[in-house]
Amino acid sequence: MSAVPTLKTTPAPTAPPESTTQHGNKAHTDGRFGYVPVQTRSDRFKSVNVADFDAVTGREAVWKLSPVAKFTDLTAGELDGSVYPISSDPVDGVTVDWVDRSDARIGTAGTPEERAAANAWSTFEKALAITVSGEEAKEITVTRADLGASPRAAHVIIEAKPFSQATVILQNTGDARLSENVEIILGESSNLTVVSVQEWNTGAVHLTNHFASVGKDARLKHVVVSLGGSIVRVNPSVRLAGSGSDTLLLGLYFADAGQHLEQQVYVFHDAPHSRSRVTYKGALQGQDARTVWIGDVLIGNKAAGTDSYEQNRNLVLSEGTRADSIPNLEIETGDIVGAGHASATGRFDDEQLFYLQSRGITEEEARRLVVRGFLTEVIQQIGSPTLEARLQETIEAELLSSASLPAAVEAR
Repeated sequence: MSAVPTLKTTPAPTAPPESTTQHGNKAHTDGRFGYVPVQTRSDRFKSVNVADFDAVTGREAVWKLSPVAKFTDLTAGELDGSVYPISSDPVDGVTVDWVDRSDARIGTAGTPEERAAANAWSTFEKALAITVSGEEAKEITVTRADLGASPRAAHVIIEAKPFSQATVILQNTGDARLSENVEIILGESSNLTVVSVQEWNTGAVHLTNHFASVGKDARLKHVVVSLGGSIVRVNPSVRLAGSGSDTLLLGLYFADAGQHLEQQVYVFHDAPHSRSRVTYKGALQGQDARTVWIGDVLIGNKAAGTDSYEQNRNLVLSEGTRADSIPNLEIETGDIVGAGHASATGRFDDEQLFYLQSRGITEEEARRLVVRGFLTEVIQQIGSPTLEARLQETIEAELLSSASLPAAVEAR
């Protein structure tokens, strides 16, 4: 396991060299300074054209912890960008439509920073648009099932009109080899919860980037739940663009033997008096179970009065697992309310186990109770009672699927 927190304060920018060009994930200059790497998170190269990115080698910052050889078809191959089957029940105040690439909302929430996302962006034929209006609370589930074993591209738009509120659940099941981009747009004073649930079949591969733009006094709750699939990589990027904007980012993941579950989270405070909270929690069991969490927070020079905190916790249930946890905090203004981060990866708490066993609970059941309690903190904040209950059942089944949980291991 690794936990490498970094904190960087950035001085006011100086005059740039005479000429600077960017390509892929690199920045070059022909001035006297020679090669200059990207220093600020917001300065990463961005493009919607896949040809603008170099071939993925696994040495790039965005790919160095990913098994890139296992999804070359999604980063370098041709993708099927056609419309795919979805299902959802009608809900008043929510429309679900397929829109053309010319739709004005496309590209307003973010731009790809890596080749898989650009490949999907270059290829999709129509975008799935979920549009929320009306001040009354509402909930909709959009299900994608069995997208097949061929490499596919997708693009999703989720828009919350000003003063609207809703919960949008993206439910993913079955087979898939999918690269996609999801744009989330919040109008003034809207209140939107987006939950992305990955319960793919065993061999599925899913690479997705979620780009969110949060307007004035709007609030976004974004939840990632990754349980199924061979390789699942969900990267949320949230720009707090309006004064008083607020975001809560939650993540829950449970990696079994051979699974790779990855999240690269980015919060950009780009407006005054904005607030963010990030909490991701995961459990790992089985040989070669692997999780990756990278949390980047950038407090820009316009973000006076920012309040930000991020944390990642991992619970290791057996030998042979690996959890990478890397929080990063970058501050460009001294006028903030607060900013911090935390990361921890370790085994069961012996005191908790001892207390439960002293009350007559078997060691095996005590371990299940500890894991359940550890993950419930995230589940109970989703805000959808039906989904919360189902996820609790899924976690319980996950724990019961093993004859017994392995003995506790020391944190490394």
